[in-house]
Amino acid sequence: MNELVLGIPKGSLQETSVRMLFCAGFRVEIGPRSYYPAIDDEELKARLIRPQDMSRFVERGAVDAGLTGADWIAENESDVVVVADLVYAKAQLVPVRWVLAVPQDCPIRTVQDLQGKSISTELVNVTRKFLAERGVEANVEFSHGATETKVPDLVDAIVDLTETGASLAANRLRIVETVMESTTQFIASHEAWADSWKRTKIENLGMLLKGAVLAQSKVGLKMNVPKGALQKVLSLLPALRNPTVNDLADDSGYAVETVLDETVARGLIPRLKRAGAEGIIEYPLNKVVL
Repeated sequence: MNELVLGIPKGSLQETSVRMLFCAGFRVEIGPRSYYPAIDDEELKARLIRPQDMSRFVERGAVDAGLTGADWIAENESDVVVVADLVYAKAQLVPVRWVLAVPQDCPIRTVQDLQGKSISTELVNVTRKFLAERGVEANVEFSHGATETKVPDLVDAIVDLTETGASLAANRLRIVETVMESTTQFIASHEAWADSWKRTKIENLGMLLKGAVLAQSKVGLKMNVPKGALQKVLSLLPALRNPTVNDLADDSGYAVETVLDETVARGLIPRLKRAGAEGIIEYPLNKVVL
């Protein structure tokens, strides 16, 4: 039987990635001490791997495909196929940022002020390249965690990952500049990509995952609309495509269905009701495949 080895990121991206796979149609179960998740697809074999290591294992073919951050692909300088760019992080559907940060009362204001200074980070190679491109020489050392606590007593500055900025603010740190933005990426090895069966399987997974991510910010709306109110209701509806309109069985009006941003729906539903729509139903979506 054909089989694809899929790497699922362990750690901060794990819960969200498993949820995206579920929305894509795959049920993943991970035991408390297991690195071999169960997945309800006999053609998939899952491995739990830290995102920092994922691209290296994919590059050398130990794993056919996997989910990891663009930051770790850049850090490892991995030669992999980027199948899909998936904008989700631990808490939000947004890119994350690696930022250069210093204490709030620190005199450092620009990257150039770091000449000859010390910087702590997990993203060593990317940080060194960032500084070199700006003509700055500094001592960049690897951080094994708790990076925010190392300034100002141990180092002059840090490069750390932030999604909301809350942790930096709580530690009284100020952002000097963004080093890089990163999104979750679905990647594959060149060897797997060259195999026709594996490539098709990987492309299908990528399509479904992109659909799952897009659906997180969308909802579906269904409603009945009297004949005289149709044009007024349709004029209010934004949509990925034109709304679907069907005749009701009793010929009293129309059934209208559309997909729109979840943040739009909360303000739109009262307007639709006032425009004559009835029986309005909002429902969540698992996938939106464009």
